[in-house]
Amino acid sequence: MKKIKLKYKNGYIEDIELDTPLYEVAKLIKKEYKYKIVGAKYNSSLVSLNAPVVSSGEVEFYDMSTPLGNRIYSRSLEFLANVAARRLFGENTDIIINYSIDNGIHCEIIGKQINSISVKKIEEEMQNLVDQKLPIESIVVDRIEALKYLKKTGQVDKSDLIRYLTDDTIMVNRLDDMYDYFYGPLVHNTEVLTKFSLISSGDNTFIILFPTKENPNRIKDYVEHPLTNKTYKDFSRWGEAVGIPTVSVLNKVIALGMGEAAVRFFEAHYNEEISEVIESVCAKKDKIKMILLAGPSSSGKTTTSMKIGLYLRVKGIVFKKISLDDFFVDRIKCPKDEDGNYDYSDIESLDVKLFQKQLKEILDGKEVLMPTYNFVTGKQEFNDNYIKLNEGEMLVIEGIHAINEKLTSNIPKEAKFKIFQSPLAGLKFDNHNRLHATDIRKLRRIVRDSMVRGISAEETLSMWPNVDKETEKNIYPFQDSVNAIINSSLGYELSVLKIYAEPLLFEIDVDSPIYPEAKRLINLLRSFLTISSEMVPKDSILREFIGGGIFKEYHIREEKRK
Repeated sequence: MKKIKLKYKNGYIEDIELDTPLYEVAKLIKKEYKYKIVGAKYNSSLVSLNAPVVSSGEVEFYDMSTPLGNRIYSRSLEFLANVAARRLFGENTDIIINYSIDNGIHCEIIGKQINSISVKKIEEEMQNLVDQKLPIESIVVDRIEALKYLKKTGQVDKSDLIRYLTDDTIMVNRLDDMYDYFYGPLVHNTEVLTKFSLISSGDNTFIILFPTKENPNRIKDYVEHPLTNKTYKDFSRWGEAVGIPTVSVLNKVIALGMGEAAVRFFEAHYNEEISEVIESVCAKKDKIKMILLAGPSSSGKTTTSMKIGLYLRVKGIVFKKISLDDFFVDRIKCPKDEDGNYDYSDIESLDVKLFQKQLKEILDGKEVLMPTYNFVTGKQEFNDNYIKLNEGEMLVIEGIHAINEKLTSNIPKEAKFKIFQSPLAGLKFDNHNRLHATDIRKLRRIVRDSMVRGISAEETLSMWPNVDKETEKNIYPFQDSVNAIINSSLGYELSVLKIYAEPLLFEIDVDSPIYPEAKRLINLLRSFLTISSEMVPKDSILREFIGGGIFKEYHIREEKRK
């Protein structure tokens, strides 16, 4: 039999027989990986390890310490849990995958009332499936036949979504006697899924815990995030209430010519969130002196901070805005990351002492000359930017570190109202496939970087791992200390961003190391019918990324007025 070789990161793997599955190839080099290999990129496509080697080429393996590997592992646990629940409670049982929370996946079971004992049984049955070392097959099937099967088995949410795809065939996964469709590869065998645990969370829900990419050998203790959990649940209930709980339903609405109505629903929900925050602020306006807003990249902080100011004005409260970007230290003093690049995400990149000093002076009623950071020269400048806070006025402070207590430790707690913002909860694709907040932010950033900064999609995706590190280090650890969370996701937005993002993603060459991620995002966007950007309001947070918004112009007018 003809033998071939595959190129990988450390050289070549030779004498491979045709049709050898990749999990057998992975065994030959597993000692070169610190953690368990769970997936691969084979000739520019993300695949399960059960994919056969059909030609020479390149292969890149992903272990549990990589973002892609970690997602493959968690996605596979979702399938494992569903199969275990059906084995225990019958075919009418289904597990809805709601959202990611900390190092876990929040799940809801339907068709069966459960308690902590039931959850323990599901965990034990999952372990039983692992011990049986069952293959998780990837099968190419006729799309129409898949639609018929999904309808027959009651998976209408999934069949409704697949009907908007145009491929003749689709890839489905099989474990035991259950077939399912997922947005991405799974592990090749249940024996890989050795690290997980389940905890009951009440209301017929439970959480699947799994190792993080930072520490793939153990499962961290679960930390409850009450406000974050509430934000997810509120959005889910609201989606059900207005009748647009999933992408498949959104597509139906668009297909019926009612896309603009969907836009108005989601915009109204976002505006209502801000309104509720302002009501909370106004209830304590005699004590609160500042609103502190933080969120990860592309969460829409600029628009939200301007809307907060606008809503304050409506309530008769004048605000003064401070951007933490103006407090960067001179570039020569900026700390550097492990690669030797300036690390503007480190809190030490800010002149914390100057900020605290000026903040105290402002609150004492003094007129203060504020710095303006010159990103060209890399230095602080003091031009003509004075701030004086009069009686009854508030500060709105926006920046990556705004909710870090180290920054405002000299200010009494009751004088601060902290807000964490992110597109946390988007629409689910279907009951078993959730839309990750990271993907929403990533697509927003791709479009904005191209339109505003002239940066290609390939460059944006290449630097995204650093963006994730920044978020995990400087924002998420402080989200439980906030007074409010704003979910800046607009359920319809990928139907608009698709028009802008797809051409940018298609520009990425097949030989680029970023191509598999671009291909994944293209496939993700294919699930959405399009909505014209003309339907997007001028004051929408989405305008921050696609352009044509009013708040930049409004901000300029405000600066001139002052």
